[in-house]
Amino acid sequence: MRVRFRRPIVALLAAAGLSVSVAVISGHAAFAQTQPPTPADTPQGSSGAVSSDSDRQLRQVTLTDKMIEGVLASQKEFDAIAEKLPETAPEKPDPKVTAQFEAVAKKYGFASYDEYNDVVDTIGLVLGGFDPVTKKYVGADNVIRGQIAAVEADKSIPDEDRKQALEQLNDALKAPVPPIENKANIELVTKYYDKLNATLQQGE
Repeated sequence: MRVRFRRPIVALLAAAGLSVSVAVISGHAAFAQTQPPTPADTPQGSSGAVSSDSDRQLRQVTLTDKMIEGVLASQKEFDAIAEKLPETAPEKPDPKVTAQFEAVAKKYGFASYDEYNDVVDTIGLVLGGFDPVTKKYVGADNVIRGQIAAVEADKSIPDEDRKQALEQLNDALKAPVPPIENKANIELVTKYYDKLNATLQQGE
């Protein structure tokens, strides 16, 4: 069974903000490539063999109110576990930690931590297409273009930082983003948009 340890919402929502920090840009690029968050935010593990983020394809699910509420309600407990993990993932995951993540996922209504991750990834894919100013879904490409325009217009950013930011944003723009399979997911994420962002701010 695959279990991916991480601080889910914080890494997940990084793509939804208009911030031009490298962390946010990197997060957006990761979603554009349908990959989970970077290894630094994603300690990995499984009860059988260690699974890398790069070998996992995003599996979209049909979101429900219960799923999103479960993701939001579970963050403090997931974060408490994740904060105790070493920065570098061990070669062999700790079965006790694996069991803790599974237990939290089931406590909040998910069949497994795998299902929880699929829900988080689906939410992240949808959020990546929201304009953080209008709180409307405009598509991931348009969000990135908005970030590019913001970086270009902000004269307070040092030239070297601007260059690096624009390179990462343009790379993200070139990366294929899978279409939203269930349009109802957009409506549901819109409903919880403010709560998801509030959870992100608390995590930061």
